[in-house]
Amino acid sequence: MAMVGLFWIAEGDVYVGAKPSGLAAGVRLTPEGVVALGDKQSAFYPWDEVRALTVEDAPVKSLKRQVGVLVDMALTVGLGGSDDAPAMTVRLARPESEETELTAYVAAATGYSQTEHDLSLTLLTHMTKGEATLRTTLAAMAEWGRAREGGSPRAADRERLLREWGGGDPA
Repeated sequence: MAMVGLFWIAEGDVYVGAKPSGLAAGVRLTPEGVVALGDKQSAFYPWDEVRALTVEDAPVKSLKRQVGVLVDMALTVGLGGSDDAPAMTVRLARPESEETELTAYVAAATGYSQTEHDLSLTLLTHMTKGEATLRTTLAAMAEWGRAREGGSPRAADRERLLREWGGGDPA
């Protein structure tokens, strides 16, 4: 399993945000469509019905955020504070219907780098350009995930992968 930008890639499965377990909310991207997972949002949206896909509320790393995470951990452990996992909103635009909002949990404890955040949003836009683009992109992500061992790559490698998968220059 590895995190690359806003994506969690576990073997051949690609998720937006953290891979859910049990009844937890999550969003999985498959060659057939977007799968909303979890107790309160279980649904399937075929790609031919998805006009746009984006993420809101994804935390971006900052010194203030990193200090806040450390304070929250101290309060949670020491004083019985909240242990709610941070979540982000995945928005699907579909023809002739209102936008659909799905919940995905954040995989990066201190947030995502601004570069990875922006490249991830570009990659999501790239996926909605058409079936050939989508299938090629998801196949490359899944293949990388199946071959990957040892956790998430370093930041520079994550950024390179996001650029490559998004159809941009891998440099």
